[in-house]
Amino acid sequence: MILPLVGHTLSVRRRIVTLTVLAAVLAITLFGAPLAIAVAKFHEGNSTHDLERVADTAVLDVTGDLANGRVPELKPVKPDADRISGIKVAVYTPTGRLLVGDGPPAEDRYVREAHYTDMATGTREDEVVLAVPVLSGPSLVGVVRTAHPRSELDDRIRLTWLKMAGLAVIAIGASWLIARRIATRLARPLEDLASAAEQLGEGDFTVRANRTGVREIDQVADALDSTSVRIGETLERERTFSSDASHQLRTPLTGLRLQLEAALESPDRDPYATIRDSIASADRLERTIDDLLALAKQTRAPRALLDLGKLFEEVRQTWHGLLAGRGRALRISGREALPARAADAAVRQVLAVLLDNAATHGRGTVSVFARDAGDALAIDVSDEGTIPDGHDPFVTDDQDEDREGHGIGLRLARSLSEAEGGRLRLTSPSPTTFTLLLPAERPPAQEEGPGLAS
Repeated sequence: MILPLVGHTLSVRRRIVTLTVLAAVLAITLFGAPLAIAVAKFHEGNSTHDLERVADTAVLDVTGDLANGRVPELKPVKPDADRISGIKVAVYTPTGRLLVGDGPPAEDRYVREAHYTDMATGTREDEVVLAVPVLSGPSLVGVVRTAHPRSELDDRIRLTWLKMAGLAVIAIGASWLIARRIATRLARPLEDLASAAEQLGEGDFTVRANRTGVREIDQVADALDSTSVRIGETLERERTFSSDASHQLRTPLTGLRLQLEAALESPDRDPYATIRDSIASADRLERTIDDLLALAKQTRAPRALLDLGKLFEEVRQTWHGLLAGRGRALRISGREALPARAADAAVRQVLAVLLDNAATHGRGTVSVFARDAGDALAIDVSDEGTIPDGHDPFVTDDQDEDREGHGIGLRLARSLSEAEGGRLRLTSPSPTTFTLLLPAERPPAQEEGPGLAS
């Protein structure tokens, strides 16, 4: 489980970093390519501007001499850090002959073009050239040609491009670092979710995922927590159902077994009566299973007026033979007590637990008595036994539960009572008496008219 998890996490991190870096490279390329062209144009413009400034200065220096027919003396170009280096200046006569300076012996096309325009510029072989006319009034007295090596311009462009490339590398490196940090921030919650899911798969349903503040990841965490809770509740209901079923099915199975054993010991007994009694016991067993399944699914039968006569008859049929087989009596009274509204299945299971508790842990006669308790119907289940002082029958340790199932049944009975809006309590430790209280439903009082009064 760990190696695939680590590999998946690394894959997520690698993808985030790769996509972020690729996005940065794409953005830099889309922005940097036009910028690089613009930079080249910028330096070419600066180069032309530098040549123009030197040419204008030379024109001012040589105009007077050319107008008077003298050979001018060119001043050397002063070095300037802001100006391109290696600029050469030459002066040509109107006929195209090199008069003075550093240039081709004969005029080139830029010098000829300068006869008819204010400025001629372009590239000749490995030079960048600019030529301007020298005028004395309306007359052309010469041409000044300035030039510098093309390599000087290319070096400046390449240097700027190199700086831009360095900045691009720094930007990509920064994107890589930021992407790693983001990937770590996003991958760590995913690692936590994967770890929580792994613990959940191993059976730890108490695990809860941490919240990160990222809405999408927190939604996954919420779903995982809900799943953990639902699975835990489902397994808990299954465990409870197993405990309840093993406890509640023991009594009807014991009754069925006793009936069959009694039939075997009395061969002269009518077998059809035994079969009918066994079928009735099987029906009660099936009803108990249905009740427990409804409890396990957290469903409740609809509440109706409780039929105490029918309920007590079922109690008599189920428990009279069991108690008689142990030499104990069953006494039932109060069938006409105050009516109550409750689910028959729930009340039947509560009484089954209390009677099983009396049969297993009590002694003497077992009594079931229904009575009016004000706003409640009270059903007392008692025997002649005694509960030791300080012992709570609703709370037992694990050893007691494993050995006898005592606490399991009483806790089940209490939960069923509370689910029906009632209450189950120990009203007397000696003789042992448990009382089930259910909300009573009194019939509405009939109003007497004035003409009916006697």
